[in-house]
Amino acid sequence: MRRVAFTLGLLLLASMLPVVTRADTMQITNHFGTVRILSTGITSTGSELWNFNGIQAGKGHSLGIVSFATGALSSGSIWTGGTFSSAGSSFLMIGRGSAGQPKGTIFSGAFEGPISWTLESYINHIHEYELTGKIAGQLWNGHEVTGTTTQTIYTYWNQEKVDHVGNIHLGVTKFAATPEPGTLGLLGTGLVAIAGLLRRKVARP
Repeated sequence: MRRVAFTLGLLLLASMLPVVTRADTMQITNHFGTVRILSTGITSTGSELWNFNGIQAGKGHSLGIVSFATGALSSGSIWTGGTFSSAGSSFLMIGRGSAGQPKGTIFSGAFEGPISWTLESYINHIHEYELTGKIAGQLWNGHEVTGTTTQTIYTYWNQEKVDHVGNIHLGVTKFAATPEPGTLGLLGTGLVAIAGLLRRKVARP
C-alpha cells in the first residue's frame, strides 16, 4: 500500500508540471482586412485586433492591428488547398493601448513548420479557406510563447483569379508560455526532493 501511495504521489506531482509551467495563456481574435494570395506566399493587410484576452473592442473600433505573412507554397495549389512554408514568415500584433491592452507591439514572431491552407467550401462563387499554423515569438512583457493561429478567409471567384485577394472573416490565435529552463530545473529539483522525503516515509517500518 505504501509503495502504491508513493507511486501515486509522484504521478500527481508530474501531472502538476505542465500546469505550473504553462499557466500564462492568452487568446486573441482579429477580423476584417485582406490577404494577398500568391504562390510566393500569403500576406495580410489591415486586419483589426478585435479581442485581447477578454478585452473586447467597442463597436466601430479596434484594439490594434494583426499582420502576418507566410513563406512560399511548398505543395498543392493556392486554389484547391495546399501547404505553405514558414521560411521568411512573420506574425505581428500591435495594440493601441486604448482599452486596457498593451500599447505597441503585443507579439512579434513567425510561423514554425508547415502552414496548412485548406479549402473548406465553395458556394455561389465564394471560396472559404482556412489558414492554420504554429507560431512562436515574444510578448510585450518579454515572455517567449508558442501558439496556434487559425485564419478563416473568404474570396470571390473574380477576386482570386484576377487580383489574388481574399477577405479575413475571423482569426483566432491562442498562446501558451514557453517554459523557461531555469524554472523547469527548479521544479525538477523540487520534485526530486519531495520524492526523497516520500521514499523515506515509505521505507520506515
